[in-house]
Amino acid sequence: MTSPDVLHENARRIEAFYAAFAALDTKGMATLYAPDVRFEDPVFALAGREAVMAMWSMLCEAVEAKGRDVWSLEASAIRADAHEGSAHWEARYRFSATGRLVHNRIDATFVFRDGLVVRHIDQFDVWRWSRQALGTPGLLLGWSGVVRRKIREQAGARLAAWRPRPR
Repeated sequence: MTSPDVLHENARRIEAFYAAFAALDTKGMATLYAPDVRFEDPVFALAGREAVMAMWSMLCEAVEAKGRDVWSLEASAIRADAHEGSAHWEARYRFSATGRLVHNRIDATFVFRDGLVVRHIDQFDVWRWSRQALGTPGLLLGWSGVVRRKIREQAGARLAAWRPRPR
């Protein structure tokens, strides 16, 4: 029988993912995703390691460029078995588009296959995020479907413009 203090190897993988993310180490993050991974959150819906890692790379690059001084990430409540896992994580950062400080609280779920993440879903309160990231417009309209669609469209356009750039 396994001791409750011993983490399943997939829980250790989740820990490694967030440790790499906290260090803005996208190469380390990428090693934990399967080639056919699917990622979803209120802003992005992406398929394939290349697309998912382009998103994480874009976000990490923005932190490096405009917010390293306030960046922090803490993961907790990490649980996993052979097939699925979950974690709670909190990120503090400067939103590059507005310069406003954000403290985002995210709940993540993972599905594993052969020791790699094949599905990663992050859930967070978009209205809470938009109030912090966008200020008054987010406070007044961040709850609306129109603003949420606009946020998704703008983020998708930023990612599309960012992806072809050589690194």
